[in-house]
Amino acid sequence: MNNAKETSVGEDVKKESEKNNILEERYRMDFSVAPISLEKMLKNGVHFGHNKSCRDPRMNRFIFGTKRSINIIDLQKTEEKLKEAIEIIKGITAEKKQVLFVGTKKQAKAIIKICAQACEMPHVTERWLGGTFTNFGVIRKRAQYLKDSQEQMAIGGFDKYTKLEKLKKFEELEKLEKKMGGLKEMKTLPAAIFIADIKTDEIALKEAMNAKIPVIAIVDTNVNPNNINYPIPANDDAVSSIKTIMEYLVGPIVK
Repeated sequence: MNNAKETSVGEDVKKESEKNNILEERYRMDFSVAPISLEKMLKNGVHFGHNKSCRDPRMNRFIFGTKRSINIIDLQKTEEKLKEAIEIIKGITAEKKQVLFVGTKKQAKAIIKICAQACEMPHVTERWLGGTFTNFGVIRKRAQYLKDSQEQMAIGGFDKYTKLEKLKKFEELEKLEKKMGGLKEMKTLPAAIFIADIKTDEIALKEAMNAKIPVIAIVDTNVNPNNINYPIPANDDAVSSIKTIMEYLVGPIVK
């Protein structure tokens, strides 16, 4: 009986380890600066848009054609716009300013977080907090409170509290970290915002437009690219596509 239990536990551990290895490999990023490759983008499905019935006609200039009812993105246009976006981001970082990276959809959040952390930029990968730009003063105070509290906790500043008080503090900080942990180092409004999916994070786009913050974004065939300062036509659903675009986009500025 014990042997059966041990075997079962061993198999569970093995499965969990294999699952973690698959996830690690899926989100392994290559930030080596290399020329943009149309072949690599093709291999990773960057060119696959949505069904032609979902096409936004304002994306026509970025569409090469249609195959089996699927819109095919013109990868030469993707390359052109990607290079433009890269230069914008390089210019911002050269001036010691920030780009806020936003990606809250399931396929994008891990990639966006890894990339933002790699180039030491703020990020939002959970729910966008309404007022992040339009009511930035309040957001900034909460983010600073989170940062200060975490620093106090690290040096034993919470030791004066009872166990119950400590627990409540830990729970509060845990919730705040999930909500705005990526904003702790954003002391002013960013010089630009990058959005992985402008449909999913429509509120972020609207706030950026209202605050006149330049927007860099992936635009798939089902969206309106006209409100985006620096659109990058690409598949915004496939992990492989998002990952490829992000590797090219932030590779030159990774510290």
